[in-house]
Amino acid sequence: MLDAVVVGAGPNGLTAAVELARRGLAVEVYEAAEGIGGGARTEELTLPGFRHDPCSAVHPLGVRSPAFTAMPLSRYGLEWVHPELPMAHPFPDGTAAVLSRLVGETAGSLGPRDAGAYRRLVAPFQGKWPTLAADFLRTQWDGLPRDPVTYARFGMVAAQPAALLTRRFHDEKARALFAGLAAHGIAPLTGFGTGGMALLFAIAAHEGGWPVPRGGSQSIADALAGYLRALGGTIHTGFEVKRLDDLPPARAYVFDTSPTAMARIAGLGKMFANYRYGPAVFKIDYALDGPVPWTAEPARKAGTVHIGPTYGEIKDALGAALHGDDPSVPFLITSQPTLMDRTRAPGGKHTFWVYGHVPNGWEGDATEVIERQLERFAPGFRDLVLARATAGPPQLAVRNANYVGGDIAIGSVAALRLVVRPRLARVPYATAHPAVFLCSSATPPGPGVHGMSGHHAAKAVWRSLRRVR
Repeated sequence: MLDAVVVGAGPNGLTAAVELARRGLAVEVYEAAEGIGGGARTEELTLPGFRHDPCSAVHPLGVRSPAFTAMPLSRYGLEWVHPELPMAHPFPDGTAAVLSRLVGETAGSLGPRDAGAYRRLVAPFQGKWPTLAADFLRTQWDGLPRDPVTYARFGMVAAQPAALLTRRFHDEKARALFAGLAAHGIAPLTGFGTGGMALLFAIAAHEGGWPVPRGGSQSIADALAGYLRALGGTIHTGFEVKRLDDLPPARAYVFDTSPTAMARIAGLGKMFANYRYGPAVFKIDYALDGPVPWTAEPARKAGTVHIGPTYGEIKDALGAALHGDDPSVPFLITSQPTLMDRTRAPGGKHTFWVYGHVPNGWEGDATEVIERQLERFAPGFRDLVLARATAGPPQLAVRNANYVGGDIAIGSVAALRLVVRPRLARVPYATAHPAVFLCSSATPPGPGVHGMSGHHAAKAVWRSLRRVR
């Protein structure tokens, strides 16, 4: 009998499998798709030679994830590459706020009235990423924090809505920059904890950057898989699991799936019938004849570019998705990986990745409104398009079954749902079935390619198996 079977070969499933295999357990992974990766894959979506990331692309929480840094992933091919600037937030006048690895450069881009406020905001957390990440990328009630003072200071800010945090600033540049960072959570800017999401992304830029893996996000999954195989683990692809009986006997079953899929497969009835999924995104991958012609010079050097010139415009774009309205002036999150990774496109050509927010399950086409928004800040963008691959919520759900209705966060993060997910429980990775566990981003600490949900789920499995022994 196996010790553990993992269902789903995304970053969290592979991380959970590695953590268990490192403890000497016999582990096998079963993946429905023909290839591994889940939300960390790389494919030729447009034209031959253009390598795109269908889901995640930039990994500010991955490069210095406590789970990943504890593994020898570079030995298995993972190499992080950094842009000159982690992120730029351009404005219609041709200027831009930037998120740099240097606090001073970031503060200076916000203007003289807000530079000091930004420095004071991030100063208490500089140089403290290892303990800050370990303390917050977990279930918050699972033991005492490693650094109680920093934990308390960050927590007082992190609990604030982004709407309140941005009141520290006078000018639109700083307010828009922080609203854009908070919008990665796809929750109302007035919601609990959205300020913390923005601050964590800012600190991550200063401490580790916002890099991409050379060759694409697939490199993360491939490195985890290589390490797992070296530890004796086995991975099966093209194997769709419809019920537990499809799997070999094991002492524990760990699901890197949505909670509702896990409940259906494991026969847990209506355990997660009331689980709430959040808004979706509409994503476009481009093959381009040249780099994006941004008007703002800093955007031409940034790996990630946010498009939404004001706090109000970003708030309205999120609100439309949250309230079920069609997008009109979307807030855009974009990535231009070929600026620093020339392996992803033929010589002189580029790939470009963009998404805007839409309602869950939305079946419309946002291509026109997205490209109209891009043209505001990069006139002539359309002239560079060689090919595009579009994916609305239905297509995203086909690409990755965890993205129910196109929700890339695998569950709403509004209100307290970022902390209390998938339900209020002392051990959120455990279920009503003593041998069934959940390790996807539907569990703490939530969305992002950082492996921490898998890391903590593996610890819960290990503790359970030790008790049985």
